[in-house]
Amino acid sequence: FLVRSRVLEPMLYGTAGSMIAGKLALRCGWAINLSGGYHHACSNMGGGFCIYADITLMVRHLRRVSRVRKVMIIDLDAHQGNGHGRDFMNDPDKYTLDMYNAGIYPGDGQAKAGIDCKVELAAWTGDEEYLAGLTDSLHTSFTAFTPDLIVYNARTDCLEGDPLGMLCVSEEGIMKRDEMVFEAAHTRNIPIVMLMSGGYQKNNAEVIANSIRNLNTRIQLVASVLARS
Repeated sequence: FLVRSRVLEPMLYGTAGSMIAGKLALRCGWAINLSGGYHHACSNMGGGFCIYADITLMVRHLRRVSRVRKVMIIDLDAHQGNGHGRDFMNDPDKYTLDMYNAGIYPGDGQAKAGIDCKVELAAWTGDEEYLAGLTDSLHTSFTAFTPDLIVYNARTDCLEGDPLGMLCVSEEGIMKRDEMVFEAAHTRNIPIVMLMSGGYQKNNAEVIANSIRNLNTRIQLVASVLARS
């Protein structure tokens, strides 16, 4: 009962949230799921606190019910996204940008073959190096691939002080990171679905809220939806 009510059911709701957010992104240009981003789970098994492969399920469902074919996954969790890496390894209509701490879990060598733009960071990497790496990798990725949809895993375990992510990105760095990804999508008129997936510190919720407010100010998220209606 405890496992079902405290773990399985919340992750099912989070997975459903990703499915709904994907559809909303196509309709409105963007959508945010405050949960989801279970990137260690693949279609046949879970892993690393991730039970359901919501990214895989969302992409495959949208390909069935919409015109989406080409998908870019931008995974900025501090950990390598090995679940979707395994599921889409040989998919020519998928492009993955994965930037992560190379010295921590999962260290999945097989799944690395599914990463198209790989940025491996050293422990305690801070804002300057982190954002420089993101700038270069976004340029490389959008030069190589033009997607119908961007799936952005925006976990905040790269925040300084996180005991599992072991990176050193400030709150301002997180806000700038999210702004850069949304700006890349917005200027190219590509729908984007953002999966928050949390972090491992008490201040993660505040950092996430501040970043979303900043996105609304900088990118005019709400105004962009109203303009479509």
